[in-house]
Amino acid sequence: MNCRTTLPSWQALVADARALESTHMKDLFAGDEQRFSQYSARCGAILLDYSKNLINETVVEHLLQLAEETELAHWRDKMMSGAIVNPTEGRAVLHTALRDRSETAIEVEGENIAPLISDELAKMKAFTEGVREGRWLGYTGKAMTDVVSIGIGGSNLGPLMVTEALQDYCDQSLKMHYVSNVDGAQISQVLAKLNPATTLFVISSKTFTTAETMTNAATARRWLMDQSSGEAAPGKHFVAISSNIEKAQSFGIESDNIFSMWDWVGGRYSLWSAIGLPIALSLGFEHFEALLEGAHEMDCHFAETPLRQNLPVMLALIGVWNSNFLGMNAQAILPYDQNLHRLPAYLQQADMESNGKSTNWAGDPVPYTTGPIIWGEVGINGQHAFYQLLHQGKTVVPADFIGSVNSNNPLPGHHENLMANFFAQSQAMMTGVDAASVRAQLKASGASEEDIERLVSHKVHKGNRPTNTLLMDRLTPHNVGALVAMYEHKIFAQGIIWQICSFDQWGVELGKVLAKAIEPELAPDAETGHHDCSTRNLVEHFKAVQASAKNTSPKL
Repeated sequence: MNCRTTLPSWQALVADARALESTHMKDLFAGDEQRFSQYSARCGAILLDYSKNLINETVVEHLLQLAEETELAHWRDKMMSGAIVNPTEGRAVLHTALRDRSETAIEVEGENIAPLISDELAKMKAFTEGVREGRWLGYTGKAMTDVVSIGIGGSNLGPLMVTEALQDYCDQSLKMHYVSNVDGAQISQVLAKLNPATTLFVISSKTFTTAETMTNAATARRWLMDQSSGEAAPGKHFVAISSNIEKAQSFGIESDNIFSMWDWVGGRYSLWSAIGLPIALSLGFEHFEALLEGAHEMDCHFAETPLRQNLPVMLALIGVWNSNFLGMNAQAILPYDQNLHRLPAYLQQADMESNGKSTNWAGDPVPYTTGPIIWGEVGINGQHAFYQLLHQGKTVVPADFIGSVNSNNPLPGHHENLMANFFAQSQAMMTGVDAASVRAQLKASGASEEDIERLVSHKVHKGNRPTNTLLMDRLTPHNVGALVAMYEHKIFAQGIIWQICSFDQWGVELGKVLAKAIEPELAPDAETGHHDCSTRNLVEHFKAVQASAKNTSPKL
């Protein structure tokens, strides 16, 4: 298998990076008044400005050539038609089919999956409306007031992120709670606030064997039975999203209350499926449908728009340029909307679990950087925390700024203050401020020559720090769907360019396997296994301290 580094476009980009190493972005802007129109694109209500990157027309042409030489469009079409693009697990990857309401036939192993998706959506709609309208009754005959979603990874992060992002569209008919951590503190704190007679649990696990999820699910069932003195029937308070119907039934969940998962939908791409049931319960099914429609709009854009105007493609190519040719191996996600506060965590999993790989499709090591380190925080808060490093640190971190033109909470002065910072921060990261400007500012403020010379080097910002700006018209279900789908397709495009499989996650398995071996060893009388000396002594210390503290109160 030919290495990507041997491609003519890759070699040209290496030369481009050398040619631009002493170039400053502000000089590129000074020499081109059309730079914004040249390096921006739009899909529906989302505008992408990627002009604040260290690129020129030569770089963009070579990046587009890289997309052509890696057959990105070909692989995109294979994915969306149901071909196997997850080779290590032998699976199709069809989260895009979940949001295609046209019922266009798509075959997986000879079966048209469109009717399956349509039937599952109809089932979700009927269930959602039944619960929200008070027709789903618990063991005392009362309607549900609270929903606890129990899952982990994609079964948690996607629904949690979206319900937080779209909380302005929630009518509060149901209160949503999320439990993912096997640490007993989380589920204890959630259950302490609830009435078992009016609580519905949604258990999300494809295999219904995920250790963390099933531990929490068992605790929830035990709490329900204990709180109801054994009167509660789990069938009236538990539903499942799983492909393992037998396991879910043995837990006490009736077959009619088990929603489907399919092998051709990966966990971190699953919020569009029945995994999104908590979203529909929180917002109402019409808003869940709008979420799907927004994602489908982006799917069509990704499939049909020329690469130069294609938002996911250009984001992917700019990311490859910054990482592989300019040596910037991290990516900050900076949403300037409080409701998007879980987006950085969601994209951490979506990106790092997908593209955090070091072998190509043939299993050979790749000689270049693949997935970037994804991190971030809500804007304004981040400005008073880590933006110091973004502006003046030795590590250059490209950043995506994400904001909305219109606020869903238009309090006087708030949105204007927020968005002034939104525009100013990316401008500052691009332009910086040089020593001459700092001297002039200090002199104008009345500083002495001695103070000026003492401070000038501390106040210089070199700038030349890459950013993308994503500006939505408003934070709506449709636009959130489009935004998330855009990042999904960006991740896929980068995986193709890097020649890695974006849809498996073998790296999360080893720790789980070792944990299964260690857990029984934590019992007081159990022998500690044959581990390295560090792990063995840590386990022994844990057991010794736990034994000495067993008779003390856990609370002060």
